[in-house]
Amino acid sequence: MSLELSKKAMEVKPSSTLAITAKAKKMKAEGKDIVGFGAGEPDFATPENICLAAKRAIDDGFTKYTPAAGTVELRKAISDKFKKFNHLDYEIDQIVVSNGGKHSLTNVFEASLNPGDEVIIPAPFWLSYPEMVKLCGGVPVFVECTAAQDYKITAEQLDKAVTDKTKAVVLNSPNNPTGMIYTKDELEKIAEVVVKRDIYVIADEMYEYLVYDGNDFVSIASLNEEIYKRTITCSGLSKSYSMTGWRIGYAGASKEIAKLMSSVQSHQASNPNSIAQAAAVEALNGPQTAPEKMRLEFDKRRKYMHERISKMPLVSAIKPQGAFYVFIDFSGAFGKTYKGEKIDDIGRIAQILIDDYLTAVIPCKDFGAPKNIRLSYAISREDIEKGLDRIESFLNELN
Repeated sequence: MSLELSKKAMEVKPSSTLAITAKAKKMKAEGKDIVGFGAGEPDFATPENICLAAKRAIDDGFTKYTPAAGTVELRKAISDKFKKFNHLDYEIDQIVVSNGGKHSLTNVFEASLNPGDEVIIPAPFWLSYPEMVKLCGGVPVFVECTAAQDYKITAEQLDKAVTDKTKAVVLNSPNNPTGMIYTKDELEKIAEVVVKRDIYVIADEMYEYLVYDGNDFVSIASLNEEIYKRTITCSGLSKSYSMTGWRIGYAGASKEIAKLMSSVQSHQASNPNSIAQAAAVEALNGPQTAPEKMRLEFDKRRKYMHERISKMPLVSAIKPQGAFYVFIDFSGAFGKTYKGEKIDDIGRIAQILIDDYLTAVIPCKDFGAPKNIRLSYAISREDIEKGLDRIESFLNELN
């Protein structure tokens, strides 16, 4: 056939994280002793009270369509959470519940972008942002943020990157893949630029509960009325409540943007899963002991991993402040040789680690960081120790 398929779709890169995770799972199924550091999901079961709420929803026959933007009960629970945790006033008609965080972000881009609009994305970034922007007709504009600045965009960098085509900046805190958090002072300076240049902030706060070392999490929209009006705040239940497969994400925005997001979603996906919505209400309104227990365990693993990595040759890592990732700079390994082969590509390092050392890691070239690898500590302590031993063995083989 000579019919041409979508150029837009053909320009989208497949998710390298999902591809590596799939390869690791396949090797594990073949009986190989794989350690997978790729996990973007907690290794804990969804808390029992949440699962029981889903079962009750099924027993009660809550299996039909809901409003496209989500049930009133769930949006009320999210509104209450916004007020209590984020210090934000989003009413029910300002909230849209979607099929996971990715869906929420896609809705945001669909509702806000016109063809050719630029979206500033600080690098390193979650690899899906630029693909989402392109699918919605926008143009991703990358701003490099170095280790010396804790991989965070400065107000000066943002101001310099804004053009007459800029529609928004994406701000991800705590950050995937770096684990770094924007301070209130940093956010205030960024907010000044946003207001002055009259652009939007798309605030991805998916890891907001997973914060360590007494660091404060601050939602940029909470700073003042002007930045609030220009911010779309996105989050979800996947990471904090170990509900990745339940697919519940949400966004708070102006009534105008929320209405557009709901309209788009009504045609593309109808409503989020009704049973998952009932479970989400329990997650937000019920006991918070299980999520806190999970956070404390992540904290222990985080400290152990950073301590171990800090003692390894040729690599370095800033201690992460949130999420569940350690972001490792492998640039010291570039130019070294492994079994006679010169190493000069982060993808090749990842390939050697999985093939020769049965350790799956995420090379971050697609995250805007071509010399870094992301390790997740959302895996067991036993696997963390084993995997780090293997990575250290690889580094010791280089000369």
